[in-house]
Amino acid sequence: MVRTSAPEDAYTAEPFVPGRGGLSALREAAADCRGCPLHRDATRTVFGDGNQDARVMLVGEQPGDQEDRQGKPFVGPAGKLLDRALEEAGIDPAEAYVTNAVKHFKFAQAEPRKRRIHKAPNLREMTACGPWLAAELAVVEPELVVVLGATAGKALLGSSFRVTQVRGTVLEEEIHGRPERLVPTVHPSSVLRSDDREAAYRGLVSDLKVAADALS
Repeated sequence: MVRTSAPEDAYTAEPFVPGRGGLSALREAAADCRGCPLHRDATRTVFGDGNQDARVMLVGEQPGDQEDRQGKPFVGPAGKLLDRALEEAGIDPAEAYVTNAVKHFKFAQAEPRKRRIHKAPNLREMTACGPWLAAELAVVEPELVVVLGATAGKALLGSSFRVTQVRGTVLEEEIHGRPERLVPTVHPSSVLRSDDREAAYRGLVSDLKVAADALS
């Protein structure tokens, strides 16, 4: 008897990504993704959301607890803070496209019914989910990508990425075979965790103003 491996053992979403169609086709297909083991414990796939013709795409790390429950990215406290920072920087959140490098919530839970604690995805999980992000970039074709935090930066720019070294600057790199302009900044959740939340928030807004200027 030949033993076949489960799709998630291959650690790639490639077989699940449709060869044609817009965001709705991608979102529908992503709901059934089993490209890595993270789908087993998550409630659902949390695909990107927003304007298909968006000039700016914001890429975060992964969905959190609220996103996993509601099925949309950036609907929790970090998302609300991000919307406020975008508006202050001069970017209309309603005109942006938001997504994550990883589409399933990775967490630790000591006991059932206890709070689910976020765990950062590893490089293998980020790489497995890369085909979805590549497909989103190909459909949306943003003029600018805002990279939110270290995990998103490593997913897009490689494991040597350090957000502190390049935040608030405009980078030009080839991402998934496409030339892209990118502005890295911190993830809004790090602002919520900061000891000096006001200073951290001002830093995020300052970086987003660089993105706004790059779009003008």
